[in-house]
Amino acid sequence: METQTWRDSRAEASDAAEEIRAALAALGIPESAWSGMRPTVTHNGNAYVHLGVLPAHAVERIAEALRRQSAH
Repeated sequence: METQTWRDSRAEASDAAEEIRAALAALGIPESAWSGMRPTVTHNGNAYVHLGVLPAHAVERIAEALRRQSAH
């Protein structure tokens, strides 16, 4: 993989991680619940966000928010 592809993918993953961090903070979920989240890039340049392990109460709040959003 070329360096520019990796940089572009890393930027995409970092931006996505920041978006989900902001959404979780807006739900009132403390940073300690999602501190293991990190952007990552695979060997072939795919951008991902590793969410890590989330507490059950945080996942319940996320699911609640998603259900509310899909009802609109």
